[in-house]
Amino acid sequence: MPTILIVDDEPSIRRTVREILEYEDYDVEEAEDGEKALEIIRSSSLDMVLLDIKMPGMDGMEVLKTCADESAEVPVVMISGHGNIETAVEATKLGAFDFIEKPPDLNRMLVTVRNALDHGQLETQNRRMRQAISEHSTGDLTPIIGESPAITEIKETIERVAPTEARVLITGENGTGKELVAKWIHHESPRAGGPMVEVNCAAIPSELIESELFGHEKGAFTGATQQRIGKFEQANEGTLFLDEIGDMSLSAQAKVLRVLQESRIQRVGGDRSIEVDVRVVAATNKDLLDEIEEGTFREDLYHRIGVILINVPPLRDRREDIPPITQHIAGRVASRNALPNREFADDALDHLKKYDWRGNVRELHNVIERVLILADGDRIEKADVERFVTPGAEANAGSSDLLHQYEDWTEARDAFEKRFLEYKLDEFDWNVTQTAEAINIQRSHLYNKLNKFNIEREG
Repeated sequence: MPTILIVDDEPSIRRTVREILEYEDYDVEEAEDGEKALEIIRSSSLDMVLLDIKMPGMDGMEVLKTCADESAEVPVVMISGHGNIETAVEATKLGAFDFIEKPPDLNRMLVTVRNALDHGQLETQNRRMRQAISEHSTGDLTPIIGESPAITEIKETIERVAPTEARVLITGENGTGKELVAKWIHHESPRAGGPMVEVNCAAIPSELIESELFGHEKGAFTGATQQRIGKFEQANEGTLFLDEIGDMSLSAQAKVLRVLQESRIQRVGGDRSIEVDVRVVAATNKDLLDEIEEGTFREDLYHRIGVILINVPPLRDRREDIPPITQHIAGRVASRNALPNREFADDALDHLKKYDWRGNVRELHNVIERVLILADGDRIEKADVERFVTPGAEANAGSSDLLHQYEDWTEARDAFEKRFLEYKLDEFDWNVTQTAEAINIQRSHLYNKLNKFNIEREG
């Protein structure tokens, strides 16, 4: 249902226009001045603005200029009781879709509203199409590399499932490429022109997850100083990727289940039901059937999200894919870092296949980058792999760096602590809860450390 913002300093005009639009089943927001209007435009998902020209303070023309710069895809129709040809022409040059005189004629206004909404929808579709074409032409989406039976089956499943509306649950260890599978499902679907919105459920504190997913109204809780649009609304007409859904709280699970059943959300602190058109793809490194037995995951939600199940196997179960993955990563790393594009010798690739790669593709990527930066020669030999990939090599190198780089105890301790936390976070795919449990500290303590050392996930 389209949402229209009415901006007018006259309450009677706002009330009259609201009644007309709500009778036609439009959602309506109101603002009594330009400053309030811009606040709503910047924080809400709007389909159109009806904007008065003459207002105290910031007038409509100033608001129109700002809209043209910040929200050009939202059509703006100017309304004024003091209109003339010159004003209408100026408004049109600034980007206004149309101009209506006060008092507005009912039929004229409704026709203009429908035309403006159609125009806005077309502009949005064109923008999404341009974005999709741009991403496709630049090769921004990493291909799924490998010809093992497991990877071949995954590719075939994506090809069959992507064109449908079926919900997909992707499972697998950290670093296996679950997010990449989700991106390809979106890319090959009819929703590819729409947004793909990603949410890492494990990285968001449980008390904030509902606001993150569903949004909140101004004043809904302490610190909610303005309205916020949630991920479900942001993903409208696209795909919502719920990563690490196994770490979602039971309360949030219940609300997600309801959204999947009704295709409607309600912002935290709000009383209005908002329709959403979203395809949900979820992923987890947990065994959700075990979580159901333990009472930490809802069985009904599992059956809702798991219409299609895709398991991404670890590298140790598809070692034949390691050489092509290595060559692909090496090419990207060399290009990004302006390094010579060196090949790996056959015995070096064979040696890489012997490792279990507990961090899977992510760990392999880090090792390849390290080898390409630190190794000498025109190509990567087996000796280079043994030197830089042998377990303990990274830790020993890091310790040597710290011993020679720092004289002050506090600085050396902080440097080691920062490096240790980054290593552990990477090992657990930046799942803060799992990392905190693994290194035996409280999650809140780990968050404090991240802030202290300015640790952020790259990419």
